[in-house]
Parts: sequence; structure tokens; C-alpha cells
Amino acid sequence: MSTSPLDLAGVRDVDLSGTTALVTGSTSGIGRLAAVALGDLGASVIVHGRDESAGRNVVADIESRGATAQFVAADFTSVSSVRTLAETVRSETDGLDLLVNNAGGVFRDGGLTDLGVERTFHVNHLSPYLLTTELLDHLAPGARVVTTASAAHQGATLDLDAVSRPDGFSTFGAYSHSKLANVLFSAELARRLDATGRDVTANSVHPGAIPGSGFMRFLPGPLPRLVQALDRLPGITSVADGAAELLYLAVSPRAGDLSGRYFSNQRPTEPSREARDPENARRLWVRSAELLDIDEPLVAGRKSD
Repeated sequence: MSTSPLDLAGVRDVDLSGTTALVTGSTSGIGRLAAVALGDLGASVIVHGRDESAGRNVVADIESRGATAQFVAADFTSVSSVRTLAETVRSETDGLDLLVNNAGGVFRDGGLTDLGVERTFHVNHLSPYLLTTELLDHLAPGARVVTTASAAHQGATLDLDAVSRPDGFSTFGAYSHSKLANVLFSAELARRLDATGRDVTANSVHPGAIPGSGFMRFLPGPLPRLVQALDRLPGITSVADGAAELLYLAVSPRAGDLSGRYFSNQRPTEPSREARDPENARRLWVRSAELLDIDEPLVAGRKSD
């Protein structure tokens, strides 16, 4: 059985020649495999991360397989860095056909960024929100926006006051809350894109629990070693499986007409009750713009900001 993400997603025959894709968080893990696979399908790929050496390695890998790629560094705790990333994409490409909001983190300690926002929420939600809104006018007709969420959103309750308070920090609680925000963000983005007549889809995806991605190294105490040991057990999601989840939603013709959905195991799946609440999605959207001190994006009656 093939372990290629292209085969696992059933998209090997998709032709992405002439398209441009940005995959954030693509210097390692599922983002890297997804970026390389998109290059294999013919896309020109923008690789993103913080480590320039790792980024150059991914670009070299993509180019060695016959595709074009470039690396753009950006720190997702910095508003100006995310804006620079968006400006680079706008200035160096004619349009963006695929935006994969995959970058994210898990942090052992609480702390506020320069915005006065808890770091996990800033990195995992506010930066993808800002990047997406900065690129709205650059998205080509038929473009797809895919945001990496997680089944960890289950059980989280939206608390927009807590994101500005450092007290009571919980690593998993903060992560779960940020993943709830990812699902709500994608749903509200899809609704507003449709309301403003944009031919762009937006969905979120649970890529699976992936010990081999190295993502769990941020967990406290002995948990990273315990989770890593699970990678040797049958039935555990591999990095290739996780990349396939991204690829399916990003390029499969079977997902092309769906928007505002949460995917798991390559099919639309019902998220938590909290994630299905349209008022939660609206409140998150508006509050995110306020925290970033920007005009509310995609207000009905105007194309974008």
C-alpha cells in the first residue's frame, strides 16, 4: 500500500499547473509533506516557517522534483511579520489559488504577545485570520482556503475575555480554545465570502493525532516521550496521513464545491455544538478585528477590506 500523501488523498491525477499555493508552517511535519506534494502536482509553492535553513531545504526538495518554490519567513507572534508575508505574496505572485493555514503551536507556558493576547490564540488564530484577510483581494476565482484545526476543539468553550488574561493558563486548554477558533473562523469566513459574492471556499480540517509530526514536543513532563511511543502502534495517524487530509480538502474535486465545513477522515464531519454556533463565529470574527485594530473584513455590501 502506498504511503504517499497524494495516493492517500486520491489526488495524484490532479493537475495544478499554473496555480500558486501558500502553505504556512511547511518547514516540517504535515505542512512540509503537503507543500512537496502540491509541487508534485504542478503548483508553484510558497513555503513558510521561521527557520530559514529548514525553509531552504524544503524549497530545494520541491525544486529537485521539477516544481518551483520560494521560502518566506514570518513569525506568527508578530503582526508586522504576518503583514510582510502577505505583502511578499501579493507583490511576487499574480494571484493565490490555495491558502493553507497550517502553522500553529502548543506552548508550555502562558504569556501575552505584543498585542496583549495569549500566545497560543495569537499564533493559532489571530495570525491566520490576519493573513487571510490581508490576502482576500489576492485570492483567485475558485481559490480554496484550508485551515488546520483539530478534534481538540471538542469540549472547548469560546471565551474572548480569557485570551487577554495570563492567569489560569493551561497548555491543552489554550490549544483547544485556539482550535475551536479555527473551526469558527473557517465557518464565518465561508459565510461572508458567500454573502459578498466571492467564488472562494473556506473549510477547516482535523489532520489526525500525529505523534510522528513532532508537534507534541511542547507538551509538559514525560508526555512527549509517551506520545512519541504511540507512533509505533497500529492505527495511529502518520505524518503522511495528516498531509493527505490537507491535500484532500485543498485539491480534491470531491471537496471543490463544499465550504464552511469541518473535515475529518476526508469527509465533512459535525464539529462540537460550540463550533456550530453562528453567533460564536460572528463574535469571534468581530473581536479578532478589534484585537488586531483593523476594520472588520468582508462586511456585506463591500467586496473586502
